[in-house]
Amino acid sequence: MNIHEHQAKSLLKDYGVPVPTGYAVFSVEEAVEAAGKIEGNVKVVKAQIHAGGRGKAGGVKVVTSIEAVKEEATRLFGSVLVTHQTGPSGKEVQRLYIEEGCDIGSELYLSMLVDRGTSTVTIIASTEGGMDIEAVAAETPEKIITVSIDPATGLKPHHARRVAKALMLEGATAKQAGPFLKSLYDAFVSTDAALLEVNPLVVTGDGALIALDAKMGFDDNALFRQKDILALRDLSEEDPAEVRASEFELNYIKLDGTIGCMVNGAGLAMATMDIIKLEGAEPANFLDVGGSATTERVTEAFKIILSDDNVEGILVNIFGGIMRCDVIAQGVVEAAKVLGLTKPLVVRLEGTNVEEGKKIMAESGLAIIPADNLGDAARKIVAAVKGA
Repeated sequence: MNIHEHQAKSLLKDYGVPVPTGYAVFSVEEAVEAAGKIEGNVKVVKAQIHAGGRGKAGGVKVVTSIEAVKEEATRLFGSVLVTHQTGPSGKEVQRLYIEEGCDIGSELYLSMLVDRGTSTVTIIASTEGGMDIEAVAAETPEKIITVSIDPATGLKPHHARRVAKALMLEGATAKQAGPFLKSLYDAFVSTDAALLEVNPLVVTGDGALIALDAKMGFDDNALFRQKDILALRDLSEEDPAEVRASEFELNYIKLDGTIGCMVNGAGLAMATMDIIKLEGAEPANFLDVGGSATTERVTEAFKIILSDDNVEGILVNIFGGIMRCDVIAQGVVEAAKVLGLTKPLVVRLEGTNVEEGKKIMAESGLAIIPADNLGDAARKIVAAVKGA
């Protein structure tokens, strides 16, 4: 789960991370009122969407008067920002963050994330702040350093010294690195964050470290114990189909292809998408129905897949371990009848009660195309879609 910049900064501030003064607003009138509370002539008007690259898309403007704040707020509210992370459809701006200006001396990059390969919290730091870190990694990888922190021991002084050196901090600024990183680490661990990104991390003209921007994402599996974090969720920033899927405990992610996928198990779902690509087509989604799918959940899974206008055919790939193939087959048949499914449907079943499952589909009277294995299933759905 992701949250907005202003929410992330509020959380970080609670843990002692220095951030500029700012106010989240939901109307032009609130924007003007907030600007009046901020000392100094320089204000920053920031669009709040769950995507990076806002500045390049015109979503971040530095102004020098309250009247200019009003003009920018009027322009931004209801507008659609298209960035490299939103996709071509963009995201509508429904809230803004009015923030005090900052005397920027230099811009740095700093983030923390969970490295599942090493089971550590990894710090990523670079002197190339304000840029896309992916571009820095591709073009000048030597400018990125990583520091791994063992959760059993936590952040230590030597970690901070390494980061301060990598960021070329000196004197009093370098001494701030330890407390700054400690506050970030405490916030990261305490909130069950999966990603915490400060870009840019600013060194001000007088040498202070400030988180000028902040992005946080959280482990969905830990939200049951993070009620305050869950309350920050903005459903308007999420794909409606993904929100709907979560209500039925379905793991769904929309993609750009034409072959809808319904699979049980994340690994099998990934393999299914890979083999569809191998056969020359593109998957329209990742959808894992889990290990105990009911007829209701299977029906809902079909509805979600078919809500994507790009879907031209569906591949159901089920391995019946805990889940019985006959139960899945019955769910598929009932869902297809209820929804009046007319698009090509290929079903591959294997495992517990597989013969019973195949019999249910064969006797259903529906144009379900059976498949013997994963390769056969991928070939048949691709051929069916291209034939259609």
